[in-house]
Amino acid sequence: MNTQRQERKVVTVLFCDLVGFTQRAEEMDPEDVAALLGPYHARLKEELERYGGTVEKFIGDAVMALFGAPVAHEDDPERAVRAALAIRAFAEEEGIELRIGVTTGEALITLDARPDQGETMATGDVVNTAARLQSAAQVNGILVSEKTYEATRNAIEYKKADPVDAKGKAKPVLVWAARGARSRITLDRLHGSPLVGRSRELDQVVDTLARSRAERQPQLVTVVGVPGMGKSRLVYELSQAVDRDPELISWRQGRCLPYGDGVTFWALGEIVKAQAGILEGDTVEVADAKLREATTDEWVRSHLRPLVGLSVDGIGERDGREVAFTAWRRFIEGVAAERPLTLVFEDMHWAD
Repeated sequence: MNTQRQERKVVTVLFCDLVGFTQRAEEMDPEDVAALLGPYHARLKEELERYGGTVEKFIGDAVMALFGAPVAHEDDPERAVRAALAIRAFAEEEGIELRIGVTTGEALITLDARPDQGETMATGDVVNTAARLQSAAQVNGILVSEKTYEATRNAIEYKKADPVDAKGKAKPVLVWAARGARSRITLDRLHGSPLVGRSRELDQVVDTLARSRAERQPQLVTVVGVPGMGKSRLVYELSQAVDRDPELISWRQGRCLPYGDGVTFWALGEIVKAQAGILEGDTVEVADAKLREATTDEWVRSHLRPLVGLSVDGIGERDGREVAFTAWRRFIEGVAAERPLTLVFEDMHWAD
């Protein structure tokens, strides 16, 4: 008698596999294979769990992870794609070649499964499709399904890819190749229609910016409202006012994420990256060089490193968090001393 508790859930599945490792492993001693895969598996598990995923299984050099089970979040597809991007960045740094597929859909979830003991948690077409997309991806490529793309296109930059002929599918699967995370809120999609019913609020934020510049003092504006109230549109209109100003005004944006461990001060890190010109695909050496160009203060630079992902230690203890924030504040004060600066933080309810 089957006593397992099961339910249908919408999940995002990530499937990752090394390129050419099976052929290499055939010529290697089993202990050598295990020695190579051990650190690789550990790093992938770390990245997947950092974004809230659960490793369902390791199959040789392949890994399958779930986002949305056993714990669901409102942004599981984005978490999965960001994890895929982080894994690709690690692979490129280490000279590893891999392929990744990400799909979103309904699966049958065994709620009391123990993945760490080899028990299967998820079954369904979404799992098989993720494996098919992984096989079709280019080397160090990330292919995502249509549902994943639709759920993440405002946070991730994509390129349309050729449809994939997947076994068992009547029609080719529409796919997109993930290129990188967008470093700032995408607002250009909002400009198609005029702003309605928010002229008073817009005047307030524009006047606040003018007062800050005149008094050379920081000003804080908090925009609160339910989804769909026009918060992002208001920020867009402010950005347009900044662009029209004859004086050069720096504009930096950051987004707070609810991903748990490893994303302390994420929004602050995004702002530092944007100011320093650090891109998602930059190697550690390139990112470090850009950070050195952005600030000559050695103390500030050393404590900004965890914010931009250049330190494996991250930011954990209270003292470390306070020091990192102090370094960020000194860095931003230096930027603001050169010209007026507008900082925008999105989703502050997730802030540390």
